[in-house]
Amino acid sequence: MQERYQTVNGSRIRYVEEGDSENTIILLHGLGGMAERWLPVVPLLSKKYRVIAVDLIGYGQSDKPRIDYTPEIFRDFVLGFLETLSLQKVFMIGTSLGGEIVAECAATQNPSIKKIVMIAPAGIMKKSTPVLDAYTMAALYPTHETVRTAYQMMMGKNKEVSSQSVENFISNMTRPNAKMAFLSTLLGMKNSPIITEKLQKIKIPTLLIWGSEDKMIPVEYSKEFASSISNCVLTVMNGCGHTPYEERPEEFSKLVLDFLPK
Repeated sequence: MQERYQTVNGSRIRYVEEGDSENTIILLHGLGGMAERWLPVVPLLSKKYRVIAVDLIGYGQSDKPRIDYTPEIFRDFVLGFLETLSLQKVFMIGTSLGGEIVAECAATQNPSIKKIVMIAPAGIMKKSTPVLDAYTMAALYPTHETVRTAYQMMMGKNKEVSSQSVENFISNMTRPNAKMAFLSTLLGMKNSPIITEKLQKIKIPTLLIWGSEDKMIPVEYSKEFASSISNCVLTVMNGCGHTPYEERPEEFSKLVLDFLPK
């Protein structure tokens, strides 16, 4: 993969990309994440598409300005990123917070966005869960023990937590302003209106993927998401937790490639 940087709305943004198709997949990570979270699926998806995994503003190696990290800020950032790179035909995939951002972008009916995939998106669940509490603790006090515990709680049963994922999370959460951005994002998500009304504005084909054992954002929230979007297919991956793209990358990638244009 190639590492690149662009200035978007005044902030320096880091992303990685692989593949040379004229059709582009944009990958948006979740709360506390980074582009590397997508490493298990990038080689699989890039066989047919140009794949770009972004460090969202406030995360990874991208700039972390002192702003309020609301869903609208992330939406405007992603749309600005598409414009900066002059991307005209885009398929967007987002997980958790990234899924909510994908929905926010699609609700604008931007003509560059052709299809979207959301994995256990945020935006409807407003209460916390024990897994989210553990994950927040890991972000504020990032040690090998807290991070590995939180990641294990996020995943399905009998899944191995990658040591590299733990190291990446610790490295990124100890960067200047990283904890500020994380907490600001949590507040922005909590205080924003439930996203249902915006979901009704999404008209493009949508694939919704949820892990049956997701304890971060339980699968019960999938019904309201799916019923609020007019052209939506819901697939539940049995035995997976909050990160099916990491837990079963081959199966996940096949679902996505079968959904996208050949």
